[in-house]
Amino acid sequence: MARIVLLQFAAAFIVALVAGLMSGLSSGLSALFGGLCCAIPNAVFALRLSIGAKKPGGADPMTFFFGEFTKIALTIALMAAVVTLYRDVNWLAFLVAFIVVMKSYFILLFRHQL
Repeated sequence: MARIVLLQFAAAFIVALVAGLMSGLSSGLSALFGGLCCAIPNAVFALRLSIGAKKPGGADPMTFFFGEFTKIALTIALMAAVVTLYRDVNWLAFLVAFIVVMKSYFILLFRHQL
């Protein structure tokens, strides 16, 4: 799980760097914020799940359910914070980075199958 989380943070920074070089600072920051809006909640979810799995008897289904609910709520809260606090959002860069980070775990899935 840690590898996937690290990959997502790396993807967020790479997409932000590419967007910043292609379209300027505003796009780079928007892409970084979009990527982090996906990577941070996933990291919190992975941490919560790994802590729950270390309990005697393993993680129960409620741990997963509560973790998923927390991940969605944190994603929405982070997106709302970005929109509220950063007025110069480039929506294309923000959403592309969010989607790239959200789907970046496919890289590890395909890498293990090769």
